[in-house]
Amino acid sequence: MQAITYTQYGSSDVLRLTEVEKPTPADDEVLVRVYAASANPADWHLMRATPFLARFANGLRKPKNTRLGADVAGRVEAVGRKVTEFHVGDAVFGCMPLQKLGGFAEYVCANEAFLVLKPASVSFEAAAAVPLAAFTALQGLRDKGHIQSGQTVLVNGASGGVGTFAVQIAKSYGTEVTGVCSTRNVDMVRSIGADHVIDYTKDDFTQNGQRYDLIFDAVGNRSVGDLRRALRPDGICAVAGFTSMFALLQIVVLGGKQIGLMETASPNKHDLVLLQGLLEAGTVVPVIDRTYPLHEVAKAIGYLEAGHAQGKVVITVAQDNQS
Repeated sequence: MQAITYTQYGSSDVLRLTEVEKPTPADDEVLVRVYAASANPADWHLMRATPFLARFANGLRKPKNTRLGADVAGRVEAVGRKVTEFHVGDAVFGCMPLQKLGGFAEYVCANEAFLVLKPASVSFEAAAAVPLAAFTALQGLRDKGHIQSGQTVLVNGASGGVGTFAVQIAKSYGTEVTGVCSTRNVDMVRSIGADHVIDYTKDDFTQNGQRYDLIFDAVGNRSVGDLRRALRPDGICAVAGFTSMFALLQIVVLGGKQIGLMETASPNKHDLVLLQGLLEAGTVVPVIDRTYPLHEVAKAIGYLEAGHAQGKVVITVAQDNQS
């Protein structure tokens, strides 16, 4: 089968479409024929080994796991002997743990605990866009931010892959949501449910006098002082991204209980089922900026790394005539 691999760290130029052996599922695994996958910042962070600490997880000098791609959607091709939830032909989607990536391929094996059935009303491309970014938004808002109905929530970076899910998930909790984005994304952010939209090229949310119960920061480009200025005295800020090591260190050292760096999202069955329900109900609708074929994964990751994607970047791997 064909898969995207890399044998050294670097820019997207290190990615290659190569022939590799088709995997065989273990007893608790499902072999999925991949119809779509999606790119995430985690892919280019691992590809470049940035921050440097990433090398301790995936190899100091070269990657131990030479594959990328966490999110997949496709059809079950085979099942291990202990698998009870899925059958050959089922349409599924899910997310592999970061240490077992491999979604940028024609086939991938995944533990059944990281897969759920794809809603019939949702395309493979849309389903593939969901898992890791939506896990990040959900777990940041719920577990780090302790979101509650009736709160005022601000999402910084509301037009990106994680941010578009954060806006919609925050709305599902019955909160009043303000999204922060650039001029070209204002209408889109409003269309996915934001009650208010701030164009950061015209207004600074840390300087306009507004205070929020919860800030979900998918960008990490503001100082701790800026974020505290926009929070109510008992407010919480969950930072899921960062643009520099200085910003990261400032949050870790000075953030305290009010401002915290979110840990890496944790794929799990409970949350995947929750997201499955939100998708099926139409409460969450993935925003897809662009799609690329498997052989153009390098271009897809390069585009994502540039930081201007509106929602998610999806990889189409195979075609299917049925949803």
